[in-house]
Amino acid sequence: MTTRGTTAARIRRSAEVIGEMVRKEFYQIRRDRRMLVISLLVPFLQVLLLGYAATTDIKYTVLAVADQDRSAESRELVRAFTNSDYFLPAHTVDDPRDVESLIASGRAKAALVIPPAFGRDILARRPAEVQMLLDGTDANTTAVVLGYAGQIVEQFGRRASVRLRTAALPAPGAVRTEPRVWFNPELKSAHFMVPGVVALVLMIITMTLTSLGIVREKENGTLEQLMVTPIRPWQLILGKLLPFVVLGFVDMVLVLSVARFWFGVPLNGSVTLLFGLSLLFVLTTLGLGLFVSTIARTQQQAMLIAQFFFFMPFLFLSGFAFPIANMPSVIRAVTYVIPLRYFLEIIRGIFLKGLGIADLWPQAAAMLAIGVAVLTVSVLRFRKTLD
Repeated sequence: MTTRGTTAARIRRSAEVIGEMVRKEFYQIRRDRRMLVISLLVPFLQVLLLGYAATTDIKYTVLAVADQDRSAESRELVRAFTNSDYFLPAHTVDDPRDVESLIASGRAKAALVIPPAFGRDILARRPAEVQMLLDGTDANTTAVVLGYAGQIVEQFGRRASVRLRTAALPAPGAVRTEPRVWFNPELKSAHFMVPGVVALVLMIITMTLTSLGIVREKENGTLEQLMVTPIRPWQLILGKLLPFVVLGFVDMVLVLSVARFWFGVPLNGSVTLLFGLSLLFVLTTLGLGLFVSTIARTQQQAMLIAQFFFFMPFLFLSGFAFPIANMPSVIRAVTYVIPLRYFLEIIRGIFLKGLGIADLWPQAAAMLAIGVAVLTVSVLRFRKTLD
């Protein structure tokens, strides 16, 4: 037999072995009613319960400024924004059209646009208008930021009125804010929370159920039986992981359907890109599930380890419900190794902003690096336990 024929026979044999392992795993999942409840009912409960969430006070919102007037009045208004704790000056542009790319890419969360005649209108007692452009991806945060902006502009108008009256000049015209919210004009919390639930569902299914499935083999004693068969370790690993990948994406389709047709969350980006980048996230969650299975001896232990050491920290440190910008610097540094942080940016960017791979490649690269590292360590540890 030729070398090519031998290689093809080995590949065919490996595919048959992995296929049998996958069928065996699906059969066990079907028989385990608890796992079926977790994999099918929990996603719907998460979507319904986490569709809306409370927010905390927002500080240090990254601000872009387009000052077309460049008068003393306009500079004072900019200082009123940047001297507060609510806004962090980060970008100054000459053309107001440049702020669109800053907000779309996430480099700025708000933009202050001052028209050319702003100062003259104030001194001439005419109504003076400024425009606030806001990233409406997070509806609750945007509403709070919009309130802060309105207060700052109102206080600026009162100070200007008092100053000009003191100087025996006519009282200035009113200063009004013209807000415009991008990506989530109606400021619906569900548009921010529901896409994040998709990420949580994918993480729970692929991480928790993977660890439970393998640990169940330990409890039943069937893992030792598999070890004495001609099945190779990599075939066993693939056979155990692939069913949960399929189950995770089935649940993802279900949750996406609920998000789109129940909550009306717009899906402005590419569905193909969303599923493609989801595979990178799955690399990490599968690796973590495999790692948990090498530590836990019972399914209860696996559930507790997955929940308290991975799921809860990921939930709190990923930006799912609490803005990362408000966290202490030490905690913010920890968030860079949380893969859920990058996947949330990806899924919300695709859903609400319609971003493509040109905008999301940094997050994709970070997830790929973390996923490869975690999966490699987990596979090596699992192989060691098999040996």
